[in-house]
Amino acid sequence: MKISQKGLYALQAMMTLGRKYGKGTVKIRDIASDSDLPEKFLELILLELKNARIVESVRGAKGGYRLRRPPSEIALSEIIRLLDGPLAPFADAEHLRSLILTDADHRALYQVFLDVRDAAAKILESTTIADIITTRPGSGKRSRGNGNQGKSSRPAMVGGGRKS
Repeated sequence: MKISQKGLYALQAMMTLGRKYGKGTVKIRDIASDSDLPEKFLELILLELKNARIVESVRGAKGGYRLRRPPSEIALSEIIRLLDGPLAPFADAEHLRSLILTDADHRALYQVFLDVRDAAAKILESTTIADIITTRPGSGKRSRGNGNQGKSSRPAMVGGGRKS
């Protein structure tokens, strides 16, 4: 599974908004600065998140963005699917199930891909923004990331563009 740069930026922005949840709105420039993200690209991402009713914007001097729901109610899978499409390595789950039924020669291969997709989906669906903003490296809690929390480095899972 690959997560696009856009998907990664969205998750990073959601982490910033999650940390500020209940404390008012956060300006785009502050989200960009906190997460080391390009401001213009972040504007487009926040617009998509707003259209999906995950965040809301407030106009004016005290305006900015905030989460519409508590961070504990926003699963990572929701954000990734919105920005990057299906979670499967190369096809959605229904397509894989169809291939398992119709392509006997490659059934075992497609089953492995479906198992990988299901495992990844289970983790992403059960992990919320609250989980990733409260889990710290070395805290004893299970880290779901690669342990590399630097702002400038990008995990190997990042790919370019939408995968289906």
